[in-house]
Amino acid sequence: MVRPSNCMPKFTRRNLMASSMAAAVGAGVVGVAGAADRPDEHDTLTAPYVNGKLKRFSTTARGAEVTGPFVFETGELLYSLQHPSEDNPAPFDRGGVGVIDDFRFTFDGDNDDFEELAPPRTNGEQGQVQSAGGQYRLLAQYGDEINGGTENWGIPKTPDGENIPTGDNMDMNFFVSTNEDGTEGYLFTNNENTPGSISRTPISRTEEGSWEVDLENADEIENHDSFRELGGTKINCYGDLSPWETPLSAEEEYDHPRVGGLATVSDIVEEGSGVGIRGGCEFWNRPNLDTLTDDLDEIFGAESWYPMGLSSTWSMERLAKYLGADVPDRSDDDETYTPIDGDFPNRYRYGHIVEIADPTAEEPTPVKHHVFGRAAWECPEVLPDERTVYLASDGGAKGIYKFVADEPIPEYESRMDVSGTLFAIKATEVGDGPVAETDLEVEWLELGSASNAEVESWITDYDDVTQVDYLETHAETDWEDDLETALVEADEEVAINGNQDYITDEEVVKWARQYEEDGPDEVDENLRRVPFLETRAAAKEIGASIEFNKAEGIDSHDDAQPGDFIYFGISSLGGYMTDEEGELRFDEVDSGVVYRAELESGYDVSTLEPVIVGPNASDSQSLKDVSLINVDNVMVMDDGRVLLCEDKGGFGRSYSNDTMWVYEPPATLHVDSLGVSQEATGEVDLTLSSVPDGLAGGRITASVEHTDVAEITGANYGDGIELTSDPTVSDDGSTIEFRFADIGNEIESGERNVTLASIELEGVGAGTTDLTLAVHAMDDDSGMAIDPQPRPGVIVTGPPSLGGGGPGGSPPTDPDGDGTFEDVNGNGRLDYDDVVVLFENIEGDSVRLNDDAFDFNENGRIDYEDIVSLADEL
Repeated sequence: MVRPSNCMPKFTRRNLMASSMAAAVGAGVVGVAGAADRPDEHDTLTAPYVNGKLKRFSTTARGAEVTGPFVFETGELLYSLQHPSEDNPAPFDRGGVGVIDDFRFTFDGDNDDFEELAPPRTNGEQGQVQSAGGQYRLLAQYGDEINGGTENWGIPKTPDGENIPTGDNMDMNFFVSTNEDGTEGYLFTNNENTPGSISRTPISRTEEGSWEVDLENADEIENHDSFRELGGTKINCYGDLSPWETPLSAEEEYDHPRVGGLATVSDIVEEGSGVGIRGGCEFWNRPNLDTLTDDLDEIFGAESWYPMGLSSTWSMERLAKYLGADVPDRSDDDETYTPIDGDFPNRYRYGHIVEIADPTAEEPTPVKHHVFGRAAWECPEVLPDERTVYLASDGGAKGIYKFVADEPIPEYESRMDVSGTLFAIKATEVGDGPVAETDLEVEWLELGSASNAEVESWITDYDDVTQVDYLETHAETDWEDDLETALVEADEEVAINGNQDYITDEEVVKWARQYEEDGPDEVDENLRRVPFLETRAAAKEIGASIEFNKAEGIDSHDDAQPGDFIYFGISSLGGYMTDEEGELRFDEVDSGVVYRAELESGYDVSTLEPVIVGPNASDSQSLKDVSLINVDNVMVMDDGRVLLCEDKGGFGRSYSNDTMWVYEPPATLHVDSLGVSQEATGEVDLTLSSVPDGLAGGRITASVEHTDVAEITGANYGDGIELTSDPTVSDDGSTIEFRFADIGNEIESGERNVTLASIELEGVGAGTTDLTLAVHAMDDDSGMAIDPQPRPGVIVTGPPSLGGGGPGGSPPTDPDGDGTFEDVNGNGRLDYDDVVVLFENIEGDSVRLNDDAFDFNENGRIDYEDIVSLADEL
């Protein structure tokens, strides 16, 4: 299988990181959110900290989280009222989804389209939803009659039609239009429970301009046979709307950890026991889970523990009932009962991203993307290349993941044919300063490659596991003769040696050893399933950063391109990110951090930089009403502003209500990176990310750090800039200065990604150099100064022609941008002749003096194995 390459070379990453750090520390709008005396420099790095502007837009009713934000193309906003207090006045005493009438975001990148909402002070204000503009109106609520009175909104049913009430935990909302002007369609809403539910509600915009729902024709799509055939869903949390307009629902399967905390499966195998660290999922098919913790106390005494994720497993009976199992009556509160034998949920069928294909069909098609891995998914983010997917796993000691499909996902004939590679994050702190100035350098560790169909076939192997198997596999006593004794024996055996009904500890460790020795492609065929079915455990075994605490939001705007930002919300930076056990050693920020990352070539991410740091409950000075607390869902609007939703529970702010904030990031001045051959030329664009109030003009300098690598030879201004001074290039080619003015107002307010100029560079000698920027002056149309953050580029100059190569003896090129020059003969592509030319020149100075360019096996030197590695890439 040919694996996509979308990672930058190691040396490029380091240079980019160093430059971006320097730029971030040297400039920007930084300070305490909402403060009138916001400092101009990073002289206040204690929490709370905001790089940009933050305004309170809405507060939800008492007891409710802010979840499921969605902004229509018209700028209108809706979001979910999740589990509000029953003491609130109607209708805010019952969960649902509502729209804000009579308000629209203007999409100009500026927060001046609303006046900041004051904190709710009175009991009446705190008992209802408030917004800075318009009025919140509930469209549908938990339990409403729908589908001709045959179903209830947000409530799944058993196969024979019995309701399974689960609670009003509405989350994700995404709109799929059914007409060209986007005024009619279906609203898809998650209910974050077990069994999971997804409500599909017809919604339309009236001539008067208000959104209305058709509950009569709404339906609960989890009640379709196609969902039950997949095992249904579990804890449907947030999600995404794919670039091809299908909802993606995330299963937040908290009980997927098989090992608690930072322990690994290897620790268990080496110790010979999992007592104290065995995770909740290992007890998945145990009868009567309600008594497990008490029973573990009796068996192990002082060594007893609470298995990580166990609380999410207690709902197995409801899920089994949803699938049609004959669940024993628990009304008499017996401590033991006859185990379920048949129609029992397969643990590997949960913790997936569920795509609702054919969302407007009479019966939509659910697809579980098994190749994305299994976790407590809060949300995915599918990038516009339709191949790259970033994924956040909620809870303590969790990971962040990336999947890259071999082809654009909608181009596969069947979703089960979707194939690609799964990666886990490896994060390293840059420096040891406070959180607000500490970036994370990111490496993506490959876990494995497979297709949905392959993983589905592996999952099927466990479909027949029942609660009876838990007893018969792990207990010596016949459970039918003495259930209580058999249960004790089974619990002890599973705690010590693991659940033999599923993937075993030994299989996980064996996979990791083969991975480390031979790489992910060379593991035994029967072990390829490990990273896809036991994703967290596998990632921990190979050194991934499974330390993130409550990674609850990932998003970029719908048309994001390399150079744009993707945002990562960490609801509470604490726990294993701050202790002395793991590799991340942050100062605690128990109210959370928002990171952003610049999308690089191939939609890769190599650096996370903090842009918002919340306060700490332990620091009374940091507790401010103007602070974001415990960020949950994150949504980037088309103008680059970011909706940030809170899930704070109790915290020491003056009001108890969760808040929706609107974050206005600072403008950035960005210059592209470039790979160019020696003595050849290439161009990079100089781009301003946003101009909320237009652009009057400015003076900018671009500089090449090392002129022995590349020189600036010229430039052209972008379209629409009428009054300019010719770009001035220094004699040594190290700098170029631009002076310009937009006297004709060709650059309009609200424009994004405005190209100011194109800079021409020539490759001089092999190597790498930063292309840095300095803004001397820049004003908007109102005469106010614009202070964009410079984002540097990197110039990589390749080796000289090897002779006898491509047309005209062309120098080698780097066709995939990974820093090595696979196109050795310079004809613009990778072919067999490249291997031959490298073989013929392996001893020559052109290769030996450019080891970075031809070190294809990445061992730090040129050797004949580089020829083999290049041939393998064919």
